[in-house]
Amino acid sequence: MNSFLQLSRRAFLGVTLLAAAAALPAVAAEPMKLTPEQQSAVNAISDYLNSFKTLQGEFTQISPKGNMSQGIFYIAKPGKMRFEYAPPNPFLIISDGTWLTIKNVKKEKGDQFPLSQTPLRLVLGDKVDIANETDIIDFQDQDGMTTVTVEDKKNTLGSGQLTLVYDQARKVLQQWIVTDGKGRKTTVSLENLQAGIEPDPKLFVVKIKRDSKNGP
Repeated sequence: MNSFLQLSRRAFLGVTLLAAAAALPAVAAEPMKLTPEQQSAVNAISDYLNSFKTLQGEFTQISPKGNMSQGIFYIAKPGKMRFEYAPPNPFLIISDGTWLTIKNVKKEKGDQFPLSQTPLRLVLGDKVDIANETDIIDFQDQDGMTTVTVEDKKNTLGSGQLTLVYDQARKVLQQWIVTDGKGRKTTVSLENLQAGIEPDPKLFVVKIKRDSKNGP
């Protein structure tokens, strides 16, 4: 869904925040001790993420500066994902299960990061267990929405945080919010979700001209 490595492209800050962790100095928040009811609500989010192997739909992303981008996404677990942005946003995010690639389609250039070192591994894993894989630092339950803010125990969020918003009635993940170590927020809202549709494997294959040496 951070404290992420910043690409040189400021216009693409929102996507970068979703992609890879960086070392920004910050003091980690104190984990909460959940009540049995809160624990059950958190487990419901994990159960949802474990309820599908494939998922596709539409997304709307709001960057820290308030810029809005839209597009479509595909997920095939474990580890595969494609976020395809509508013009004029020229970027494409693809995970092949091992590497997460951020590509500028117009320039055919991009960067790669190990998926295991990004917070996306928290939702693309074959088995998701939020309660055990993260430190839960905030929990809200109101108006039929469960909102959980976490820090990754493996530190793939760096000094940042990931907030998951779960619709209890529809039993779907409605939104995630990534907050980096400087407090900048990127919000991604999901809609028109369809599970169980097998995507074309070619959707998770990408070639780039690398701008950096992060990739293989």
